[in-house]
Amino acid sequence: MTKNKITPFLWFNGNAEEAANFYTSIFPNSKILETSHYGEGMPFPAGTVLVVNFSLDGNEIRALNGGPEFSFSEAISLQIDCANQEEIDYFWDKLTADGGEPGPCGWLKDKYGLSWQVVPENLGELIEGEDAAGSQRAGQALMQMGKLDIAKLREAYEGKGVPA
Repeated sequence: MTKNKITPFLWFNGNAEEAANFYTSIFPNSKILETSHYGEGMPFPAGTVLVVNFSLDGNEIRALNGGPEFSFSEAISLQIDCANQEEIDYFWDKLTADGGEPGPCGWLKDKYGLSWQVVPENLGELIEGEDAAGSQRAGQALMQMGKLDIAKLREAYEGKGVPA
């Protein structure tokens, strides 16, 4: 695996290893790469997990047990480009399970408070396509959705079922 030039570094409050195991169980081609631990004289008890390096479908991420000082906000999210509705449904259901929260326009928060965007890989074609009116309709449809529905976005783009 090639190392990322830029690696997301996520701050957790004592559950970095749990979160990394959760994420690697959801995404294909994912695994824990390395785990380091706090030593003597560090902010947490010796032996406590410090950083977990893991890959999600080939993308390296680091999770730090940094404590309660900082938490996630919607200002940062991870986007999942999905090939089809089945993938959207899968990732949406897995990431909102056990305390995750669905949000608007394909956004959600997982049970750790990390924001995700679960979107079709062709979203740009629908909301920024050559047909300006179609893109406007698709954008308006998207704004009404929680979990995105590719068929409904496509229908909106094509003007199907839209009153004249």
